[in-house]
Amino acid sequence: MFEQVLTQAGLTENQALIYEILVKTGSMPAGAVCKKTPLKRGLVYKILDELTEIGLVEKKEKSREVAIFSPAHPLKIKTLAKEREEKAKDAQAALEGVLPKIISDFNLSIGKPGAQFFEGLDGIKQVLEDTLINNRQKNILSFSDAAGYATYLKDWDLNYYALKRKKLGIKEQMLIPNNPKGMEHMYEYPAMEVTEILFVDHKTFPFATDVNIYEQKVSFVTFSDKAHIGVIVENPEIYSTMLSVFNISWNLAKIQFAEIQPDWAK
Repeated sequence: MFEQVLTQAGLTENQALIYEILVKTGSMPAGAVCKKTPLKRGLVYKILDELTEIGLVEKKEKSREVAIFSPAHPLKIKTLAKEREEKAKDAQAALEGVLPKIISDFNLSIGKPGAQFFEGLDGIKQVLEDTLINNRQKNILSFSDAAGYATYLKDWDLNYYALKRKKLGIKEQMLIPNNPKGMEHMYEYPAMEVTEILFVDHKTFPFATDVNIYEQKVSFVTFSDKAHIGVIVENPEIYSTMLSVFNISWNLAKIQFAEIQPDWAK
């Protein structure tokens, strides 16, 4: 009668069956419960122990006497359902946190590039945090959209990320378009001791995406009024290619844009 509701609350069918028998019949030894069910004796004992463990059944034992099993008050079911709901929420939150890494490891194991996708400014922060917490080489090469940081993450970048990178001793080489907003942002930058900057002409090279190359990974961050998107790609070949692209770009920029470098950035 109540089995369907009890299973929806989190009990198994057999647990629901035995609990309902105890509710309707009252306290009894395990042997008497066995006679009221089609289940085997060993399974009934196991289920009674399970119900006792979760608090839906009380087991009373006296020396040299048969144990008596009594049903707990049905309101206990509501408490159990609430606890299961909270645990499910916690499990969901924990899964969301590790799922990108699991997917990345899965992709790598089958030979595909491991890619993790993030959305929103909080997602972008996660992408950028990875350059600090997963960077044993303590080195970052970046095509930096400094104007994007200035627009959307100025305080976080200047007062948290840059200071943390400085504290960790992670060096960064940045290629940055010399638009006014980006220049102003970098003029205030508090981690110049571990930062090397080369500005490029923003009209010729208007970066619309921030690219970070580090620790066999390449991350992409796009700042936009329409969407904030971050991607981390972990793949040796992609990393190696982007490393070469950066080094070529850096060496050419040192020659081609030597005259536009401000004194404070040298």
